[in-house]
Amino acid sequence: MPVITVFTPDEVEHPDRPAPLSDFNRQFIAQGDSWFSMGGLPLQSSNLFDGMSTRTAACAVNFASPGAVLRRMTDTVRERRFLRHLNGPLSRRWSALLLSGGGNDLIEAAAVDPTQPAALRLLATQAEWGAGVAEDRYLSDAGWQTFSVHLDAVMRQLLRERDRGLNRGIPVVLHTYDLAVPRPSGAGFGRGPWLQPSLVKYGVPQDAWAAVSALMLRRLKALLFQIAAAVPDGSVHIVDTQGTLTPARVTDTGATADWLNEIHPTSAGYRKLSAHWAPVLDRL
Repeated sequence: MPVITVFTPDEVEHPDRPAPLSDFNRQFIAQGDSWFSMGGLPLQSSNLFDGMSTRTAACAVNFASPGAVLRRMTDTVRERRFLRHLNGPLSRRWSALLLSGGGNDLIEAAAVDPTQPAALRLLATQAEWGAGVAEDRYLSDAGWQTFSVHLDAVMRQLLRERDRGLNRGIPVVLHTYDLAVPRPSGAGFGRGPWLQPSLVKYGVPQDAWAAVSALMLRRLKALLFQIAAAVPDGSVHIVDTQGTLTPARVTDTGATADWLNEIHPTSAGYRKLSAHWAPVLDRL
């Protein structure tokens, strides 16, 4: 199957030689975080579009950027360019909106200081651990409820922006995140690690790091499926890639077979994940 051709916004907006979107049978617009853009040093970097294919020739215009969170993807100041192509003067009828989002929202919420109220934290303080069951004892149920409401509201806003123009009702496709293991492995130049510092700050024992991270990512997966199921027109679809990659160990400081650093897969890892997209995209 042909691999999706990815264009930058600059290529699409080139005044003399704009990208030939009409040469393709399907045209996607993409927005998201580093899993759609880059997750390491430029020469090492890869993303989910590496190897992503569909049954017919397709292209994607990619507006993703590292560190992006869902709530900012409809920001009329920060993401003006993306919105101009989604529902503004540069819009066209896209085949689907591809999204990589939710992971950075989770990382940001997990990093909230332990002094904050339980409803604002994903992690529980040591005083709150009690005698809970396994890794659940390290999470704040009140905080997860807040996070659930937040993520649902952000997705509803994104769908409202989609429906403001030519692209009303087009499919939206998100993905789940595989099980990243908190460990001392960043992306260079002071970027990362992302999960490990929060667990250290909350005093979570190292032998529980992998289980706590897995539980958080499974809860995020459940939230995404819950949000998709609640959309009346059934236009939100989830590519479930969780459980595809071999997890790293909490003591690994560098790249492993599937993980370049703490939260970003290697090129080979991304190709394993992108293989899950074709069946979903081809059904749209």
